[in-house]
Amino acid sequence: MNVPSNPQRRHFLNTVGALSAMGLGSQLNVLDFVADANAQSTSDYKALVCVFLYGGNDGNNTVIPYDTAGYGQYAAVRSASSGIQLSQASLLPIQPLSASTPFALHPNLVEMQTLFNQRKLAVMANVGTLIQPISKAQYTAGMVPLSLYSHSDQQAQWQSSISSVAAGTGWGGRIADKLSPLNVSSGFPIVTSLGGTALFTTGSASVPLSIPVSGSFALSGYATNAASNARLAALKQFLAAGSTNSYVNASNAIGDQALKLSATMNPILANTNSTVAPIFAAVTANNLALALYQVAKTIEARAATGAKRQIFFVPLGGFDTHADQARVQGNLLAELSPALKTFYDATVALGVSSQVTTFTLSDFGRTFQPASGGGTDHAWGNHHFVIGDAVKGGDIYGQYPTLALGGPSDAEGRGRWIPTTSVDQYGATLATWLGVQSADLTAVFPNLAQFPTSDVGFMN
Repeated sequence: MNVPSNPQRRHFLNTVGALSAMGLGSQLNVLDFVADANAQSTSDYKALVCVFLYGGNDGNNTVIPYDTAGYGQYAAVRSASSGIQLSQASLLPIQPLSASTPFALHPNLVEMQTLFNQRKLAVMANVGTLIQPISKAQYTAGMVPLSLYSHSDQQAQWQSSISSVAAGTGWGGRIADKLSPLNVSSGFPIVTSLGGTALFTTGSASVPLSIPVSGSFALSGYATNAASNARLAALKQFLAAGSTNSYVNASNAIGDQALKLSATMNPILANTNSTVAPIFAAVTANNLALALYQVAKTIEARAATGAKRQIFFVPLGGFDTHADQARVQGNLLAELSPALKTFYDATVALGVSSQVTTFTLSDFGRTFQPASGGGTDHAWGNHHFVIGDAVKGGDIYGQYPTLALGGPSDAEGRGRWIPTTSVDQYGATLATWLGVQSADLTAVFPNLAQFPTSDVGFMN
Protein backbone atom coordinates (compact mmCIF):
# COMPACT_ATOMS: atom_id res chain seq x y z
CA MET A 1 0.00 0.00 0.00
CA ASN A 2 1.41 3.38 -0.99
CA VAL A 3 0.94 5.48 2.17
CA PRO A 4 2.54 8.95 1.94
CA SER A 5 5.04 9.90 4.63
CA ASN A 6 5.47 13.55 3.69
CA PRO A 7 4.90 15.57 6.91
CA GLN A 8 3.24 18.45 5.06
CA ARG A 9 0.83 16.01 3.47
CA ARG A 10 0.10 14.50 6.87
CA HIS A 11 -0.56 18.00 8.21
CA PHE A 12 -3.10 18.63 5.47
CA LEU A 13 -4.79 15.28 6.09
CA ASN A 14 -4.99 16.04 9.81
CA THR A 15 -6.50 19.43 9.00
CA VAL A 16 -9.13 17.78 6.83
CA GLY A 17 -9.80 15.20 9.54
CA ALA A 18 -10.39 18.03 11.99
CA LEU A 19 -13.35 19.09 9.90
CA SER A 20 -15.22 16.14 11.35
CA ALA A 21 -14.92 17.76 14.78
CA MET A 22 -16.85 20.67 13.33
CA GLY A 23 -19.57 18.18 12.49
CA LEU A 24 -18.89 17.68 8.80
CA GLY A 25 -18.69 13.91 9.08
CA SER A 26 -15.50 11.88 9.23
CA GLN A 27 -17.15 9.07 7.28
CA LEU A 28 -18.78 11.16 4.56
CA ASN A 29 -19.38 8.89 1.60
CA VAL A 30 -18.82 10.96 -1.48
CA LEU A 31 -20.32 8.24 -3.61
CA ASP A 32 -23.69 9.41 -2.26
CA PHE A 33 -23.14 12.64 -4.16
CA VAL A 34 -22.09 11.25 -7.53
CA ALA A 35 -24.73 11.79 -10.20
CA ASP A 36 -26.74 8.66 -10.95
CA ALA A 37 -28.16 8.35 -14.44
CA ASN A 38 -31.04 6.37 -13.01
CA ALA A 39 -31.62 8.69 -10.05
CA GLN A 40 -35.11 9.54 -8.92
CA SER A 41 -36.23 13.11 -9.41
CA THR A 42 -38.78 15.27 -7.67
CA SER A 43 -39.82 18.88 -7.82
CA ASP A 44 -41.33 19.07 -4.33
CA TYR A 45 -39.71 19.44 -0.91
CA LYS A 46 -40.41 17.49 2.27
CA ALA A 47 -38.72 17.23 5.64
CA LEU A 48 -39.05 15.21 8.83
CA VAL A 49 -37.90 16.71 12.12
CA CYS A 50 -37.29 14.22 14.95
CA VAL A 51 -37.19 15.62 18.48
CA PHE A 52 -35.75 12.93 20.76
CA LEU A 53 -36.65 13.25 24.46
CA TYR A 54 -33.69 11.59 26.15
CA GLY A 55 -34.28 9.90 29.49
CA GLY A 56 -37.81 8.60 28.96
CA ASN A 57 -40.64 11.13 29.10
CA ASP A 58 -43.53 10.22 31.40
CA GLY A 59 -46.41 9.80 28.94
CA ASN A 60 -48.84 9.13 31.79
CA ASN A 61 -48.53 12.77 32.84
CA THR A 62 -48.42 13.98 29.25
CA VAL A 63 -51.72 12.63 27.89
CA ILE A 64 -54.34 11.85 30.55
CA PRO A 65 -58.00 10.73 30.49
CA TYR A 66 -60.21 13.68 31.36
CA ASP A 67 -63.60 12.04 31.85
CA THR A 68 -64.68 11.24 35.41
CA ALA A 69 -64.05 7.50 35.21
CA GLY A 70 -60.76 7.80 33.35
CA TYR A 71 -59.34 10.49 35.57
CA GLY A 72 -60.53 8.48 38.57
CA GLN A 73 -58.38 5.54 37.41
CA TYR A 74 -55.44 7.90 37.07
CA ALA A 75 -55.91 9.53 40.48
CA ALA A 76 -56.41 6.21 42.26
CA VAL A 77 -52.83 5.19 41.45
CA ARG A 78 -51.17 8.58 41.15
CA SER A 79 -52.58 9.89 44.40
CA ALA A 80 -52.11 13.40 45.68
CA SER A 81 -49.57 12.10 48.20
CA SER A 82 -47.38 10.65 45.43
CA GLY A 83 -46.08 14.09 44.51
CA ILE A 84 -46.70 13.56 40.78
CA GLN A 85 -50.47 13.79 40.51
CA LEU A 86 -51.80 16.49 38.19
CA SER A 87 -55.10 17.85 39.46
CA GLN A 88 -57.99 17.53 37.03
CA ALA A 89 -58.60 21.27 37.24
CA SER A 90 -55.03 22.00 36.07
CA LEU A 91 -55.23 19.85 32.93
CA LEU A 92 -55.72 21.14 29.38
CA PRO A 93 -58.70 19.31 27.86
CA ILE A 94 -58.72 17.97 24.30
CA GLN A 95 -61.44 16.05 22.48
CA PRO A 96 -60.07 13.51 20.00
CA LEU A 97 -62.21 13.24 16.88
CA SER A 98 -62.51 9.46 17.10
CA ALA A 99 -62.96 9.16 20.88
CA SER A 100 -66.22 9.27 22.80
CA THR A 101 -64.53 10.61 25.94
CA PRO A 102 -62.21 13.59 26.41
CA PHE A 103 -58.51 13.52 27.22
CA ALA A 104 -56.21 16.23 28.52
CA LEU A 105 -52.62 17.40 28.26
CA HIS A 106 -50.09 18.39 30.92
CA PRO A 107 -50.71 21.97 32.14
CA ASN A 108 -47.44 23.15 30.53
CA LEU A 109 -48.45 21.98 27.05
CA VAL A 110 -50.61 25.01 26.25
CA GLU A 111 -49.21 25.38 22.74
CA MET A 112 -49.72 21.67 22.05
CA GLN A 113 -53.36 22.02 23.08
CA THR A 114 -53.71 24.89 20.59
CA LEU A 115 -52.21 22.83 17.76
CA PHE A 116 -54.36 19.82 18.64
CA ASN A 117 -57.52 21.93 18.60
CA GLN A 118 -56.44 23.39 15.23
CA ARG A 119 -56.01 19.80 13.97
CA LYS A 120 -52.31 20.35 13.34
CA LEU A 121 -51.20 17.85 16.00
CA ALA A 122 -51.96 14.16 16.53
CA VAL A 123 -51.15 11.92 19.48
CA MET A 124 -49.68 8.47 18.82
CA ALA A 125 -50.70 6.42 21.85
CA ASN A 126 -48.82 3.55 23.49
CA VAL A 127 -46.09 3.06 20.90
CA GLY A 128 -42.89 1.23 21.73
CA THR A 129 -40.11 -1.16 20.81
CA LEU A 130 -41.39 -4.58 19.71
CA ILE A 131 -40.15 -7.66 17.90
CA GLN A 132 -43.72 -8.66 17.05
CA PRO A 133 -47.19 -7.94 18.43
CA ILE A 134 -47.14 -9.24 21.97
CA SER A 135 -49.66 -10.32 24.60
CA LYS A 136 -49.21 -10.29 28.33
CA ALA A 137 -48.69 -14.06 28.30
CA GLN A 138 -45.99 -13.74 25.65
CA TYR A 139 -44.29 -11.05 27.72
CA THR A 140 -44.20 -13.45 30.65
CA ALA A 141 -42.69 -16.08 28.34
CA GLY A 142 -39.86 -13.71 27.50
CA MET A 143 -40.72 -12.59 23.96
CA VAL A 144 -39.46 -9.07 24.57
CA PRO A 145 -36.92 -6.63 23.12
CA LEU A 146 -33.34 -6.85 24.31
CA SER A 147 -32.52 -5.04 27.59
CA LEU A 148 -36.03 -3.67 27.73
CA TYR A 149 -35.65 -1.08 30.49
CA SER A 150 -32.08 0.06 29.77
CA HIS A 151 -31.63 3.66 28.64
CA SER A 152 -28.86 3.06 26.13
CA ASP A 153 -30.40 -0.08 24.66
CA GLN A 154 -33.87 1.40 24.31
CA GLN A 155 -32.55 4.65 22.86
CA ALA A 156 -30.75 2.53 20.26
CA GLN A 157 -33.85 0.45 19.52
CA TRP A 158 -36.11 3.48 19.15
CA GLN A 159 -33.55 4.99 16.79
CA SER A 160 -32.85 1.79 14.84
CA SER A 161 -36.33 0.13 15.00
CA ILE A 162 -34.48 -3.15 15.54
CA SER A 163 -35.05 -4.82 18.93
CA SER A 164 -33.78 -8.39 18.44
CA VAL A 165 -30.09 -7.62 17.80
CA ALA A 166 -27.74 -4.66 18.13
CA ALA A 167 -27.97 -2.43 15.05
CA GLY A 168 -25.34 -0.30 13.35
CA THR A 169 -27.73 1.97 11.46
CA GLY A 170 -30.81 4.00 12.33
CA TRP A 171 -34.11 4.29 10.51
CA GLY A 172 -33.48 7.95 9.72
CA GLY A 173 -30.21 6.99 8.05
CA ARG A 174 -31.79 4.09 6.19
CA ILE A 175 -34.54 6.38 4.89
CA ALA A 176 -31.74 8.64 3.63
CA ASP A 177 -30.15 5.66 1.89
CA LYS A 178 -33.37 5.08 -0.04
CA LEU A 179 -34.07 8.74 -0.81
CA SER A 180 -30.49 9.89 -1.53
CA PRO A 181 -31.10 10.02 -5.31
CA LEU A 182 -33.53 12.89 -4.71
CA ASN A 183 -30.67 15.04 -3.40
CA VAL A 184 -27.98 13.72 -5.70
CA SER A 185 -27.96 16.71 -8.07
CA SER A 186 -27.12 19.10 -5.21
CA GLY A 187 -24.82 16.80 -3.25
CA PHE A 188 -26.46 17.94 -0.02
CA PRO A 189 -26.89 15.32 2.75
CA ILE A 190 -30.45 14.26 3.52
CA VAL A 191 -29.85 13.89 7.26
CA THR A 192 -28.74 16.75 9.52
CA SER A 193 -28.08 16.30 13.24
CA LEU A 194 -28.08 18.98 15.91
CA GLY A 195 -27.01 16.44 18.49
CA GLY A 196 -23.72 15.19 17.12
CA THR A 197 -23.45 11.52 16.26
CA ALA A 198 -26.69 9.62 16.82
CA LEU A 199 -27.65 6.13 15.67
CA PHE A 200 -30.91 7.44 14.18
CA THR A 201 -29.01 9.51 11.62
CA THR A 202 -26.58 6.82 10.45
CA GLY A 203 -27.28 4.86 7.28
CA SER A 204 -25.42 2.16 5.41
CA ALA A 205 -24.21 4.71 2.85
CA SER A 206 -25.61 8.01 4.11
CA VAL A 207 -23.76 9.96 6.78
CA PRO A 208 -25.33 13.01 8.45
CA LEU A 209 -24.23 16.58 8.35
CA SER A 210 -23.89 17.80 11.93
CA ILE A 211 -24.45 21.47 12.65
CA PRO A 212 -24.07 23.48 15.87
CA VAL A 213 -26.96 24.98 17.80
CA SER A 214 -24.99 28.24 17.84
CA GLY A 215 -21.63 29.61 16.75
CA SER A 216 -19.66 29.52 13.53
CA PHE A 217 -19.74 26.70 11.03
CA ALA A 218 -16.77 28.02 9.04
CA LEU A 219 -13.34 26.39 8.83
CA SER A 220 -11.30 28.06 11.56
CA GLY A 221 -8.04 29.79 10.63
CA TYR A 222 -8.69 30.18 6.94
CA ALA A 223 -9.95 32.95 4.65
CA THR A 224 -9.53 35.73 7.21
CA ASN A 225 -6.53 37.53 5.68
CA ALA A 226 -4.08 37.23 2.78
CA ALA A 227 -1.97 34.58 4.48
CA SER A 228 -4.95 32.44 5.51
CA ASN A 229 -6.45 32.84 2.03
CA ALA A 230 -3.23 31.45 0.65
CA ARG A 231 -3.43 28.50 3.05
CA LEU A 232 -7.01 27.81 1.97
CA ALA A 233 -6.03 27.95 -1.70
CA ALA A 234 -3.18 25.54 -1.00
CA LEU A 235 -5.53 23.19 0.86
CA LYS A 236 -7.99 23.17 -2.04
CA GLN A 237 -5.15 22.53 -4.49
CA PHE A 238 -3.91 19.68 -2.34
CA LEU A 239 -7.38 18.12 -2.10
CA ALA A 240 -7.77 18.30 -5.88
CA ALA A 241 -4.51 16.45 -6.48
CA GLY A 242 -4.84 12.85 -7.57
CA SER A 243 -3.11 9.89 -5.97
CA THR A 244 -2.47 6.25 -6.79
CA ASN A 245 -3.74 5.44 -3.31
CA SER A 246 -7.52 5.00 -3.14
CA TYR A 247 -7.61 5.83 0.57
CA VAL A 248 -5.86 9.13 -0.02
CA ASN A 249 -8.29 9.93 -2.84
CA ALA A 250 -11.24 9.10 -0.58
CA SER A 251 -9.83 11.28 2.20
CA ASN A 252 -9.30 14.15 -0.23
CA ALA A 253 -12.84 13.80 -1.54
CA ILE A 254 -14.20 13.91 2.01
CA GLY A 255 -12.22 17.05 2.75
CA ASP A 256 -13.32 18.71 -0.48
CA GLN A 257 -16.97 17.94 0.26
CA ALA A 258 -16.55 19.21 3.83
CA LEU A 259 -15.20 22.53 2.54
CA LYS A 260 -18.10 22.87 0.15
CA LEU A 261 -20.66 22.12 2.87
CA SER A 262 -18.95 24.61 5.19
CA ALA A 263 -19.10 27.28 2.49
CA THR A 264 -22.78 26.54 1.95
CA MET A 265 -23.93 26.23 5.56
CA ASN A 266 -22.01 28.96 7.37
CA PRO A 267 -23.85 31.87 5.66
CA ILE A 268 -27.17 30.10 6.28
CA LEU A 269 -26.61 29.58 10.00
CA ALA A 270 -24.99 33.02 10.45
CA ASN A 271 -27.89 34.78 8.76
CA THR A 272 -29.42 37.32 11.17
CA ASN A 273 -31.97 38.54 8.62
CA SER A 274 -33.83 35.27 8.27
CA THR A 275 -37.56 35.47 7.59
CA VAL A 276 -38.13 33.42 10.73
CA ALA A 277 -35.88 35.46 13.03
CA PRO A 278 -38.77 37.56 14.43
CA ILE A 279 -40.76 34.38 15.12
CA PHE A 280 -38.00 32.95 17.30
CA ALA A 281 -37.24 36.27 19.01
CA ALA A 282 -39.57 35.47 21.90
CA VAL A 283 -37.91 32.13 22.73
CA THR A 284 -34.21 33.02 22.73
CA ALA A 285 -33.80 31.57 26.24
CA ASN A 286 -35.19 28.22 25.09
CA ASN A 287 -32.37 25.88 24.01
CA LEU A 288 -34.65 23.56 22.06
CA ALA A 289 -36.10 26.53 20.22
CA LEU A 290 -32.57 27.70 19.34
CA ALA A 291 -31.85 24.31 17.79
CA LEU A 292 -35.13 24.39 15.87
CA TYR A 293 -34.24 27.90 14.70
CA GLN A 294 -31.18 26.40 13.00
CA VAL A 295 -33.44 23.79 11.42
CA ALA A 296 -35.84 26.50 10.22
CA LYS A 297 -33.00 28.53 8.67
CA THR A 298 -31.72 25.43 6.89
CA ILE A 299 -35.19 24.71 5.51
CA GLU A 300 -35.54 28.36 4.49
CA ALA A 301 -32.34 27.98 2.45
CA ARG A 302 -33.51 24.86 0.60
CA ALA A 303 -33.14 26.66 -2.75
CA ALA A 304 -29.47 27.35 -1.93
CA THR A 305 -28.75 23.82 -0.70
CA GLY A 306 -30.78 22.19 -3.45
CA ALA A 307 -32.20 19.67 -0.99
CA LYS A 308 -35.47 17.98 -1.94
CA ARG A 309 -35.67 15.71 1.10
CA GLN A 310 -34.32 16.38 4.58
CA ILE A 311 -34.40 14.67 7.95
CA PHE A 312 -33.36 16.56 11.08
CA PHE A 313 -32.47 15.09 14.49
CA VAL A 314 -32.81 17.39 17.50
CA PRO A 315 -32.25 16.16 21.09
CA LEU A 316 -33.75 17.37 24.37
CA GLY A 317 -32.41 15.64 27.48
CA GLY A 318 -33.27 15.38 31.16
CA PHE A 319 -36.41 13.21 31.19
CA ASP A 320 -35.08 10.49 33.52
CA THR A 321 -37.32 11.55 36.39
CA HIS A 322 -36.74 9.04 39.19
CA ALA A 323 -37.36 11.87 41.68
CA ASP A 324 -38.78 15.39 41.71
CA GLN A 325 -40.69 14.63 38.51
CA ALA A 326 -43.37 17.28 38.92
CA ARG A 327 -40.79 20.06 38.74
CA VAL A 328 -38.32 18.49 36.29
CA GLN A 329 -40.82 17.22 33.74
CA GLY A 330 -42.90 20.36 34.13
CA ASN A 331 -39.91 22.54 33.23
CA LEU A 332 -38.96 20.34 30.28
CA LEU A 333 -42.48 20.33 28.84
CA ALA A 334 -42.56 24.10 29.33
CA GLU A 335 -39.50 24.19 27.05
CA LEU A 336 -40.81 21.61 24.57
CA SER A 337 -44.25 23.06 23.93
CA PRO A 338 -43.40 26.66 22.95
CA ALA A 339 -40.37 25.46 20.96
CA LEU A 340 -42.47 23.08 18.86
CA LYS A 341 -45.20 25.67 18.34
CA THR A 342 -42.67 28.35 17.38
CA PHE A 343 -41.09 25.99 14.88
CA TYR A 344 -44.51 25.14 13.43
CA ASP A 345 -45.25 28.88 13.09
CA ALA A 346 -41.91 29.26 11.27
CA THR A 347 -42.91 26.59 8.75
CA VAL A 348 -46.15 28.50 8.15
CA ALA A 349 -44.17 31.70 7.53
CA LEU A 350 -41.92 29.83 5.10
CA GLY A 351 -44.89 28.35 3.28
CA VAL A 352 -43.87 24.75 4.04
CA SER A 353 -46.17 23.80 6.92
CA SER A 354 -47.68 21.01 4.80
CA GLN A 355 -44.19 19.85 3.75
CA VAL A 356 -42.54 19.63 7.17
CA THR A 357 -43.63 17.11 9.80
CA THR A 358 -42.23 17.17 13.34
CA PHE A 359 -42.47 14.16 15.66
CA THR A 360 -41.20 13.05 19.06
CA LEU A 361 -39.35 9.92 20.19
CA SER A 362 -38.09 8.91 23.64
CA ASP A 363 -36.33 6.00 25.37
CA PHE A 364 -39.55 4.56 26.79
CA GLY A 365 -42.48 5.55 28.98
CA ARG A 366 -42.41 5.51 32.75
CA THR A 367 -44.19 3.42 35.35
CA PHE A 368 -47.76 4.41 36.08
CA GLN A 369 -47.08 3.47 39.69
CA PRO A 370 -45.12 6.29 41.36
CA ALA A 371 -41.67 5.71 42.83
CA SER A 372 -40.46 7.07 46.12
CA GLY A 373 -39.19 10.63 46.05
CA GLY A 374 -41.88 11.93 43.76
CA GLY A 375 -40.68 10.16 40.63
CA THR A 376 -41.26 7.20 38.34
CA ASP A 377 -39.18 4.32 37.00
CA HIS A 378 -38.38 3.03 33.51
CA ALA A 379 -41.29 1.47 31.65
CA TRP A 380 -42.24 0.65 28.03
CA GLY A 381 -45.08 1.95 25.83
CA ASN A 382 -45.39 5.73 25.55
CA HIS A 383 -47.35 8.53 23.87
CA HIS A 384 -45.89 10.85 21.22
CA PHE A 385 -46.76 13.98 19.25
CA VAL A 386 -46.80 14.43 15.47
CA ILE A 387 -47.16 18.01 14.14
CA GLY A 388 -47.73 19.62 10.75
CA ASP A 389 -50.35 20.47 8.17
CA ALA A 390 -49.94 17.05 6.53
CA VAL A 391 -50.92 15.41 9.83
CA LYS A 392 -54.49 14.25 10.38
CA GLY A 393 -54.55 16.20 13.62
CA GLY A 394 -57.05 16.57 16.42
CA ASP A 395 -57.07 12.85 17.14
CA ILE A 396 -55.37 10.05 19.08
CA TYR A 397 -54.07 7.06 17.10
CA GLY A 398 -53.38 3.58 18.39
CA GLN A 399 -54.82 2.17 21.62
CA TYR A 400 -54.61 4.12 24.85
CA PRO A 401 -53.76 1.68 27.68
CA THR A 402 -56.10 0.61 30.46
CA LEU A 403 -54.90 2.53 33.50
CA ALA A 404 -54.94 -0.34 35.98
CA LEU A 405 -51.99 -1.89 37.79
CA GLY A 406 -51.93 -5.56 36.82
CA GLY A 407 -54.58 -4.91 34.17
CA PRO A 408 -54.59 -6.06 30.54
CA SER A 409 -52.14 -3.35 29.41
CA ASP A 410 -49.67 -3.82 32.26
CA ALA A 411 -46.63 -6.03 31.67
CA GLU A 412 -45.83 -6.77 35.30
CA GLY A 413 -47.96 -4.94 37.85
CA ARG A 414 -46.28 -1.53 38.01
CA GLY A 415 -47.94 0.13 35.04
CA ARG A 416 -45.40 -0.73 32.35
CA TRP A 417 -47.67 -0.59 29.32
CA ILE A 418 -47.23 -3.26 26.66
CA PRO A 419 -47.05 -1.28 23.38
CA THR A 420 -49.92 -1.77 20.95
CA THR A 421 -48.13 0.06 18.09
CA SER A 422 -44.50 -0.62 17.17
CA VAL A 423 -41.75 1.87 16.44
CA ASP A 424 -41.65 0.20 13.01
CA GLN A 425 -45.27 1.15 12.26
CA TYR A 426 -44.86 4.67 13.62
CA GLY A 427 -41.71 5.22 11.56
CA ALA A 428 -43.06 3.56 8.41
CA THR A 429 -46.06 5.92 8.41
CA LEU A 430 -43.69 8.89 8.46
CA ALA A 431 -41.30 7.34 5.93
CA THR A 432 -44.12 6.67 3.47
CA TRP A 433 -45.21 10.30 3.67
CA LEU A 434 -41.62 11.42 3.05
CA GLY A 435 -41.50 9.37 -0.14
CA VAL A 436 -40.10 5.92 0.67
CA GLN A 437 -41.69 3.44 -1.72
CA SER A 438 -43.68 0.55 -0.25
CA ALA A 439 -41.22 -1.94 -1.75
CA ASP A 440 -38.38 -0.23 0.18
CA LEU A 441 -40.08 -0.08 3.57
CA THR A 442 -38.79 -3.46 4.74
CA ALA A 443 -35.23 -2.36 3.96
CA VAL A 444 -35.76 0.59 6.28
CA PHE A 445 -37.81 -1.34 8.86
CA PRO A 446 -36.66 -4.98 8.61
CA ASN A 447 -39.23 -6.23 11.12
CA LEU A 448 -42.22 -4.41 9.62
CA ALA A 449 -43.79 -7.55 8.13
CA GLN A 450 -44.40 -8.88 11.65
CA PHE A 451 -47.09 -6.24 12.18
CA PRO A 452 -50.59 -6.04 10.67
CA THR A 453 -50.17 -2.67 8.99
CA SER A 454 -47.37 -0.35 7.92
CA ASP A 455 -49.57 2.75 8.05
CA VAL A 456 -51.06 3.85 11.35
CA GLY A 457 -53.12 6.47 9.53
CA PHE A 458 -52.08 9.80 11.06
CA MET A 459 -50.66 11.29 7.83
CA ASN A 460 -52.59 12.67 4.87
